[in-house]
Formats: sequence, C-alpha cells, structure tokens
Amino acid sequence: MVKQYWIGDFFIDLSRNQITQNKQPQVVAPKALAVLTLLAKNQGEVVSQETLLSTVWPDTIVSPNSLQRSIAQLRKALGDDGKGQVYIKTHSKQGYSLECEVNWQANVKTKNTDSCASATVNSGPQPTTQKAPTITEKLTQWRSKLLLLFSFIFVSGFIGAHFSASSDTPMFSVGELRALTSSDGREFASIYSPDGKYIIFHRYSEEACVNNIWAKDLATKQEYKLTDNIDSYGRHSFSKDGKQLVFIRTVDCDEPITQKKCFQLMSIDFAKALKAPQPMQLLLECKNSEITRPHWLNNNNIALLQKDESQWQLISYSISDNESQVIHKVNDGNIVYYDYSTKDDLLAVISIHKDNQHYIELLTPSGELISSNKIVFPPDTGRQRLFVANFSPIENHLVFSTGRQMFTLSFDGQINNVSIPLDQPAFSPSFHPDGDRALIIKGQYDSDILSIPLADLTQNSIDDDQSSITLNRSTVADDSAVLQPNGETVAFVSARSGEDQVWLSNKQGVKQLSQFPLDSYISGIKWSVDGASLLVNVNNKLVQLQLDARQTSYSDEYIILELLHWDSVKNTALTLASFQGVSKLTEFNLITDEVRILTDRRVNWASRTESGDLIYSDHLDRFWRSGAVEAEHIPALDGHGGDRKHFLVNGSTIYGVSNELELWSYDLSNEQFNVVGKLPSNIANISEINARGLFATARISSKKEVVELLLNL
Repeated sequence: MVKQYWIGDFFIDLSRNQITQNKQPQVVAPKALAVLTLLAKNQGEVVSQETLLSTVWPDTIVSPNSLQRSIAQLRKALGDDGKGQVYIKTHSKQGYSLECEVNWQANVKTKNTDSCASATVNSGPQPTTQKAPTITEKLTQWRSKLLLLFSFIFVSGFIGAHFSASSDTPMFSVGELRALTSSDGREFASIYSPDGKYIIFHRYSEEACVNNIWAKDLATKQEYKLTDNIDSYGRHSFSKDGKQLVFIRTVDCDEPITQKKCFQLMSIDFAKALKAPQPMQLLLECKNSEITRPHWLNNNNIALLQKDESQWQLISYSISDNESQVIHKVNDGNIVYYDYSTKDDLLAVISIHKDNQHYIELLTPSGELISSNKIVFPPDTGRQRLFVANFSPIENHLVFSTGRQMFTLSFDGQINNVSIPLDQPAFSPSFHPDGDRALIIKGQYDSDILSIPLADLTQNSIDDDQSSITLNRSTVADDSAVLQPNGETVAFVSARSGEDQVWLSNKQGVKQLSQFPLDSYISGIKWSVDGASLLVNVNNKLVQLQLDARQTSYSDEYIILELLHWDSVKNTALTLASFQGVSKLTEFNLITDEVRILTDRRVNWASRTESGDLIYSDHLDRFWRSGAVEAEHIPALDGHGGDRKHFLVNGSTIYGVSNELELWSYDLSNEQFNVVGKLPSNIANISEINARGLFATARISSKKEVVELLLNL
C-alpha cells in the first residue's frame, strides 16, 4: 500500500498522519487521511458518501456527520475554505471528488500543478509551528536533572498529533482512542495502578446519585467492584507499592456547625478488594473543613487540599503519627489545583495570587518552593477552566483539557494547544506509569428544556412527561432558558453546534445567535428589561449580545464565575466573581467596570426582587435578605435550598426546588411559605418562572466512559 504521495504541492505521509506544504507539517486524523486517499485513488471522479463511509469505517455504524467532519478537516489542512472548493468538491446528494492532480511518486521533492498551485497561494493562513517555551528560572540543586532544558515544538493537529522536543529527542505521536469501560452508569475519575496493570474508576448510579469504586484488569478485561457499599466517593490515589488505595468519602454532618458535609479520608486493601469488595478504614475525618484530592507521596505521607473557610491550602498528613502540616499556602490568594509526580517526587500547584493572576508553582514534598511562574493564557481560553493540569511524559510540561481541546502547560507558565478530533468533551488525561498511554473521560450530556404551566403543578406528583412541553429537542445539552420580556422569544444555551452558544427560539424557528470560540462555556444568561439584548457570562467574562448578533465585551480584569441577575436600567450585574481565587458575591458596574463586594459570607446563589432587595443563600443553606444595616435571616427557608443551589425571584416571591423535587414558593410580603407541587424526577434545575409557568432543564441521558489514548513512540 502506498504510504506517501503528492496532491498539488502538498505531501501526504500516511505513516506519520501528516500533510506537509513548504516544510510546514500539519497532523491530520487517520480517518480523514483515509478519506483523502480514497478520493485520491479516484481523482476527478465522484465518490459517493455510501462508498466513503463503508470503506473508511468498515463494520462500523457512523453518521454522515463523521464524513463531513473529515472533509472539513481536509479542507482546512489544504487551505480550501469549502466555498471555492479548489481541492475537494461537493456534489449535492452524490458525494465528493478530488479535483487536484495526484502524484504517487513519494520521492519527488515537490510537485505543483497549474490547477492547484495558484490556489494554494491564496488559501488563507498556512500552518505554523509553535515554539515551546524554555524554563526561565533555574531549579534548585536537588533537582539538578531539571537543568537540562529542551526546546519543545507542539504541532497543533488532530488525533495523531505529534509531540516533538529538541533534535535529539525522539518524536512520538498520539495514536488511537479505545474505550475501556461501557455501562449504563457513568464512569469517571480514572487512574492507573502503579504497575500499570489495572485502571481504577468510579461508576456512578444516576438513580442513587452516588458511586462505587471499580477496578479493571487491562489484560483480562475483568472488572472488580472494590468498595463494599455505594456512597459518595471522591478522587483516589495509590500508595507507592500499590497495596493501599486512599480516597475521600463525603457524608452529611450529624450536627453541622460550619458546613453541611463532613469529609473522611478512607483506605482499602487493594489486593483483598480484587477478591471481594472490602470495608473501608477511616484514616482522618474533617467536620469543620473540607479535604479533597489525596496523593500518596513517596515519603508515605498523604498530600491533601484542605479548605478552611474559603481558602485552600496544601497539607501533608502522616498516617503513622496521625498529624498533618501545611506545606503550601498562598497568602492573599488561593490554590486552584495540584498534581503529584511519583516518578519525579515533585508537586505542581496551580494557584491564583493577589494580582488575580494564575501561577504554576513547583514544590518538594516537604513544601520547599522550587519555582513560581505566571501562567500566560492564549486568547479566548477561559481562565477558570485551567483546573486539572496533570504531569505528563513530556519533559517539564503538564497537560490539561478544556473539553475538545488539549493544552500543554510548561513549568515556566507557557501554554500550547494540541487539538484532538473529539465530537464529545474529554477531561484532562491521567498518564500511564510508562508514559506511553493516558486515560481520559469522554462523554455526552443530553438535557432538554421543559415548559411546565404552573396551573398543572399541584400538591400531587406528576409524571415526567405529563403537562410539560419540550422546547426544541436536541441530542445534546440544552438549558438556561429565559423568556424575552414582553415578547415570545426564548433564549437558551445549547451545545448543538459543538460548544456552548446562545440560541433563540420563536415562531419563526430556532437560530444560533452567538459565535463564541471553541470550547466556550456559559454560566449565566439574562435579558435586558426591554428585550432588545442579552447579557451572557462566557468564559468568565460578561458579554452583551444584541439580537443582530453584535456584541460588547466588558472588562476581563475580573474572573466572573456566575451571572446571577442583570439590572439593564442601572446597567449593573449581580455576579459571583473570583477575587484572589475566592468566590465573592459582587455587583459589576457595566459602565465603569467597577466591582463591589456585597458580603463576605460564602454565597451559593443570589438574585434581586422587583424592588431591588438582595436575596442570597449561603453554604449552610440559609437564606438572607438585605436590610438597612445588615442582612436579615429568613428562618422559614432554612434547609429548603437543597443540593440544587439555584433559586428564582419573581416580583417579591422566591421559588426554589427541594431535594425531594418539590417546587416551593415564599412570599416576602406576607412571609407565606407554600409547596407549589412536585416536579418530574429528571429535573436538574429551573431557569425561569412567571405567572404562566416555568422553564426547567430535564436530564435525558448522561454518558461518561473511560477511554485510553495510546501514544505511538
């Protein structure tokens, strides 16, 4: 089989999954190259969609969208915008043809054709290599091997992306994806065992909203349930010898004082659990602080993130002494995430400092600071999405994902993009001890928007589909529906175009309003009082959208976590914003770009009444109302917020949903509490309520599975 050939002045190398022009390589997905090769073999002839699908995806049922994505990838690589169709031509309802001359002699240095060479000149921006950053700060002598610096090139491409270091470092490519788990439950939080023979993961029960911890033998494919009882378990870590597994268990506190949940550090004997599910051993319990993300260190201590009040600190816990010490804390800032390398015995901490900027810091297990560098974010990268950056086999680099894109983060704070052709979001990879493969969690969340008349909600339970209307059904996540004031247009957030975008629905149909960049995410959407525009929190920044798609972006000095309410008359927005890594309830002035902190309490959610009164709930599920001097507690609502933190205010009435899915109301004017009715069992949250009814987001399906990413060395 021919592995190399020319199309115009593009050199196609199937062995490397590359298309090269003018010595500038682009990495393209193997399936897309298979499509191109089939078209090349039939150059000038129309190849039907059926032939392409059956040949490139044999014995596999795929939708035509897979073929269309491959064609789009090829056109991008060839500099063909799809309008002129110089290279690949679409034949309506028939198929595709390759219009450029093919030369199958791979040893020809260059091959230009009259029909394609001129088009190449005007084909738009050509691919460029990205110069990877170098370490700018010498590491301490104890890490002398880190003084050997490498120059990295990370070529943006699709799966099959090639990582290249300095000239004496071998190039390797990211190869195939293969699913390791598949069940009706959701699998997540996957890691390898220290010997690389097993993967450990959580299997989540949608009905019970809790999970069990499982293991899978990669050789025999046999699965083992490790935990004796289903519960709420967090991330896990192995001891260096692989004999013990530790993880966090979250339970309701018997007598909540400063928090509703209590956190327990648990362990199980891994070898015994492979024979039968094991009871857990309690190592540590926190009733007045949170702990998360345990890492078993080489010195046999366990590193943990501990949250006291609102600030995270990194601690080292000694099992033998039953004592802990703080090994890292950011003064006037906060820790966002951390990872540990058993191989290098090194901690990497992502934090926000007093300048409100993200930093990457390297530490020894004893807490000695090796280096601290500000992270340089590329344009249109959501800053708050950088929360899971893990050690990788690439020297001096971590790797993280924002969904359908992966990035490297160097030890000196530089970020480079590595694209992967995933039609579903993937979480950040966890690498095999040998560095030749990685685990990612890939999945699809499907939710619909329901319109439920209030008149049909009574004290009696209603069936999931009774008395409700599904708006604009799709097979992806639709949510956050809000009705235009004095109008009939519904604005909502949907991932139907690949990432979160704002869509409009009315009698004329459904259309996409926004054009936010890849992997955008939206957390808050509000109408102006005149219904002429929308305020959206996208990628931690407020953006005002006109109905003709014109947009105005506001200051990105502050990290906006949630948009809660918009007063378009005063032009102020109620938000949860990050200040030095701590979430604060704030009022953002869109005219002056000034932000005012409204309370020092830990706030879950907030809104305003029609008269402008501030209503908010705190981390203990208590509700508060702004007063002349201080906020007033609303004791009638204690405990009614439940795990669904969202609540709505319509006029002077608060609406919320309990853990039992009861829609309740509380009239502030007469202090009357009322249970309106029982919502369908698949309701995730409510987003809009008025005299006619409410909009709610309903879960349809949630699929997550563990996938292994193979690296071709």
